[in-house]
Amino acid sequence: MDVNLQFLGAAHCVTGSKYLLTLEEAAARHQVLVDCGLFQGYKELRLRNREKLPVAPAEVELVILTHAHIDHSGYLPKLVKDGFRGRILCTEPTADLLSIMLLDSAKLQEEEAAYANKQGYSKHHPARPLYSQADVAQVLPLVESVAYDAPIALLDGRLTLTFREAGHILGSAIAELDVQGMHQRKRLVFSGDLGRYDNPVLYDPATIARADVLLVESTYGDRITRLADPETVLARTVNEALDRGGVLLIAAFSVGRTQVLLYYLKKLLAANRIPPVPVYVDSPMALRVVDLYPRHPTAHRLGHGNVFDFNGLHLVAEAEQSKLLNLKTGWGIIISASGMCTGGRIVHHLHHRLPRPQDTLLLIGYQAEGTRGRRLLAGEKELKMFGELVPVRCQVEHLDGFSAHADRQDLLRWLDQFQPPPQRTFVVHGEPPAAEDLAATLRQRHWSNVVVPEYLESVRLFEWL
Repeated sequence: MDVNLQFLGAAHCVTGSKYLLTLEEAAARHQVLVDCGLFQGYKELRLRNREKLPVAPAEVELVILTHAHIDHSGYLPKLVKDGFRGRILCTEPTADLLSIMLLDSAKLQEEEAAYANKQGYSKHHPARPLYSQADVAQVLPLVESVAYDAPIALLDGRLTLTFREAGHILGSAIAELDVQGMHQRKRLVFSGDLGRYDNPVLYDPATIARADVLLVESTYGDRITRLADPETVLARTVNEALDRGGVLLIAAFSVGRTQVLLYYLKKLLAANRIPPVPVYVDSPMALRVVDLYPRHPTAHRLGHGNVFDFNGLHLVAEAEQSKLLNLKTGWGIIISASGMCTGGRIVHHLHHRLPRPQDTLLLIGYQAEGTRGRRLLAGEKELKMFGELVPVRCQVEHLDGFSAHADRQDLLRWLDQFQPPPQRTFVVHGEPPAAEDLAATLRQRHWSNVVVPEYLESVRLFEWL
C-alpha cells in the first residue's frame, strides 16, 4: 500500500486547511480529506475557494474534521455541491457547531452578494455566493459524530481514527490516524488547531507520545503571547476605554473567544474591577453557541447550567436591535463577530465606530494577512467598507493573549511529549515566518525530516506498507 499526502490548504498560510490523504493498493484507491476549510484574507487566497480541486469530490470517501471553524470546515458545502457524497466525521460538539457555522457562512455570503449587487460595487455581475443555505442543508445529513478517545475503523479496517482533545474551541480535536498495511501499521497525527494550556473554559490539549508522521499547526510558532494575568490586562483595557467616555467594541470570534471573554467579564464585574457597564453580545451565532455549552457539559471545564450569564448582559439577536447599537453613546461594551473583521455585524459597527475618537476597538484574536483586522492592527488610517472610505480615528488595541491558539511556548510543550520525535514532521497552518521559525527550532532539537510544505505539494509518506 502506498500512502500519499497532498497539501490543499494551510500551507504557507493560516487558512484553507485541507489535506488529501490517498491510500493506494493494487486493486483499490481510497481518498480522504482531513479538514475542508475556506481560504480567508488576501484576495489571492480567497480566489482559491473557487478553483477546481485536484481531486474529484465524488472520489473522496471520507472527510475528517478537527473542528468547526470556517477555515477548517467552510468548504464542505462547495465539496458536496460539486459531488461529494461520503461520510463527514467529527466530535459531537463539532457536529452541533457545524449546523450553526455553515448556515451562518452561507447567509453572510448571500447577504454580501445581494448588497454588492444592490450597491453595484462588485466586479462580478451579478455577484454570487460560493454556496447557499440550501447547499448547507445537503451537508448536514452526511455528518456523523465520534466520541473522543474512541477508535473507529474505516475503509474496511485500513484506517483507524481516534479523536483526542485539542483544547482550541468546543469540540476541537487532534486527529490520530492509524494506517494498516499488509505488514506494518503507521500512525499519522494531525494536530488541527491546538489550544492553550490552563484555559479556564476548555481542557488542555491531549498528550500524544507517538507518531510516525505529524502535521502541526504553527499560527503562533514564532511568538509567545501568553498573558501572565489576563484578568488584570483585560480590566485595565476596559477601564482605559471607558475613561475615554465611549464604547468599547470587541471583535471576537463567535466560537471560543466570545465565551472566554464573557467568562472573564463576569468575574471582573463580580469583583468590582470594572464598573457596571452594559455588555452587548451582538452575534446571533455566538448566542446559539453559548446555548451549546450546557448540552455538552463534559466537553469543557464549566459544567452545567447557564455558565456565562450576569447582570448587565444583553443578548442582541435581531438585526433592528443591532442597528440601534450604532446610536449608542457613552459607556458600553459591544462584542461582535467576525474576529478578523471580515464580515458579519462587526463590519457595520466598524463603519460607525472607527471615525469616533472617543470609542475603542479591541482585537483579541489572530488577524490573518489581508483581513481588515490585520490592516487595522498595522495602523491604516482609513478602510474601504460598503464602497466608501471610512477614516480610522478611534483607539485600536490588541490583546494576543486571549487567542484560542497555542503560542510558541504551548506548541513546544505539546511537541516535547513525542518520544521519540516523529519520523517526518510537516509544519502547517502558519504564515511563512511563524512556520519556518518553529521548524528551525525543531531541527535544533534534533528532530529529523522537518518540512514546511508548499501549497499543492504532494509527498509519499509510505511505500508498500
